[in-house]
Amino acid sequence: MRSLISRGQGEAAPSLVKSLVPVVAALLALNIVSLVIAVSVGQVAIPAELSYKILLYRLTGAVVGDKGALTAGTFMNIVWDIRFPRALTSMLVGAGLAVCGVIMQASVKNPLADPYILGVSSGASLGATFAILIGFGSLDLLSQAGVSFGAFTGALIASLGVLTLAETSGRATSTKLVLSGMVINALCNAFSNFIVYFASDSEGIKSVTFWTMGSLASAKWEKLPLLAAVVGAALLFSLPQARVLNIMLIGDEAAITLGIRLSSYRRGYMIVSALVTGVIVSYCGMIGFVGLIVPHIARGFVGSDHRRVIPISMGIGSLFLVWADVIARVAIPKSEVPIGIITAMIGAPVFIYMLVKRGYGFGKE
Repeated sequence: MRSLISRGQGEAAPSLVKSLVPVVAALLALNIVSLVIAVSVGQVAIPAELSYKILLYRLTGAVVGDKGALTAGTFMNIVWDIRFPRALTSMLVGAGLAVCGVIMQASVKNPLADPYILGVSSGASLGATFAILIGFGSLDLLSQAGVSFGAFTGALIASLGVLTLAETSGRATSTKLVLSGMVINALCNAFSNFIVYFASDSEGIKSVTFWTMGSLASAKWEKLPLLAAVVGAALLFSLPQARVLNIMLIGDEAAITLGIRLSSYRRGYMIVSALVTGVIVSYCGMIGFVGLIVPHIARGFVGSDHRRVIPISMGIGSLFLVWADVIARVAIPKSEVPIGIITAMIGAPVFIYMLVKRGYGFGKE
């Protein structure tokens, strides 16, 4: 494990970049191919070649073949106005949840940590449930974004609750943070169920149920800038923190000898993760397992050095959620499966395999 620190301090940047280039290039190519396929499949099948030409035309203005064939009919609108913003949203959401998972797992030194288990997603769900069923979203000030505001506020309050509870009897340790997250998670779920149980709004209950299962159906172009800014800021914030995250895997005692107070870093990391998760949940509801399994998959490819884990996790996370959304859209004809169900169906077996696989260990090369 100490090799992580030595590399974090002494490994030359050109060497790191050189080792990452092939993996990053492969992930980038896979994401681009997946993006084209994602906008081609659905209830209306569109040839992948045509989808590629439409995207190329709208993004660069370049015309391949007959321009009239690209703009004629409804294919242009389906690809550009409906499926492409949804595919981009899935990429951003997957990348954001993955980087939150990386930060949380290192912060609490627990391989099971992610926004869902630590109560952040449950807090966001409680806020959304309150907004939908109590009528919080009907206020004039929040008429356009009541549910999103409720989800974001719930995530932030839940995160602050976890930190406060973990620090009640001293500094927040990794064990206390995990236990506090489990308590807040259970408490938020209980209040959400309480509100749903006594609610008389059948449409609201249906909306809450769909919200808790996750969906990208509301993806639109106008929502992308904020989401892209938040996920991009999370990446820019997390990359310089790689050395501290590496040290966190060793433990608090070793960090103290190095002159680093991890409790302050944990507090900051939890708040940042809550902000990112709150925005994501406000866009598409609760989507589990992405932040849990993607960081482990990344470590399987590039080891435990967070300078590698963070960017690779974001690439794998975006790839994973793009395909999960494709499956959600085409699994049942003329219907859509909530994406949270798909991620759980895929993520649970993968995590079981990782648990039973010999030689796998959290924080090891």
